[in-house]
Amino acid sequence: MESVQVRFFAAARAAAHTDRLEVPSGTLREILANFSSTSTDLGRIIPQCSFLVDSVICHDFDKTIAPGSEIHVLPKFAGG
Repeated sequence: MESVQVRFFAAARAAAHTDRLEVPSGTLREILANFSSTSTDLGRIIPQCSFLVDSVICHDFDKTIAPGSEIHVLPKFAGG
């Protein structure tokens, strides 16, 4: 299985009940939709988050995430 690592921070970590998961690669949209469909709590947090792919901010939800990449899920922090 070709996979990517997803790391959760702050409220996203609490909602996911873990700090990281290994998931199948795909587009950022597909990966995030899977979280929303499997976890109600995480589904509420995801739309409020920013995403880093291999340490670079990613606004393109149709970007294919290459196997071996790492996605950071960053909810809004205090002050914005």
